[in-house]
Amino acid sequence: MIVRPFADADLAAVHAIQSKCPQAAQWRPEGYLHLAGEPGGLILVAEIEAGGPPEVAGFAAFHRVLDEAELRNLAVAPAHQRQGIARALLEEGIRTLQRAGARRIFLEVRPSNYPALAFYASAGFKFLCARGSYYQDPAEDALVMACDMTLSSQLSTDVLD
Repeated sequence: MIVRPFADADLAAVHAIQSKCPQAAQWRPEGYLHLAGEPGGLILVAEIEAGGPPEVAGFAAFHRVLDEAELRNLAVAPAHQRQGIARALLEEGIRTLQRAGARRIFLEVRPSNYPALAFYASAGFKFLCARGSYYQDPAEDALVMACDMTLSSQLSTDVLD
């Protein structure tokens, strides 16, 4: 598996993965192109070779403004979940954002998404607050979590290894 920057040619694969993952934010395709073109936008894809041509198996979308960043979307194709792909995407995103000067990263997650909550907690994210009625279909609050990326030595030994 390799984690690499998003290319326009990845758009169909990214959108297909998103549509198979109901817990992921459901963006329109042009939203990815817009984010990729922004100065603080970062989209990464995880590509695997499963006996054929390389296949995009997951993606992560981030946005950075000055020294803060947000994980806006992350999804792994159902056939490739629980194989370390989400962790690899998050790790590379953290490294890239740190190099760009980000010191803290935020995200929103559904309280009912127990696997994601456990994953983010294991990566060093802490609960900050709740946003009422944030999600629709189904209606649900959002939990806001954050990770202090200035603890780079702890991140590199605890989370990134």
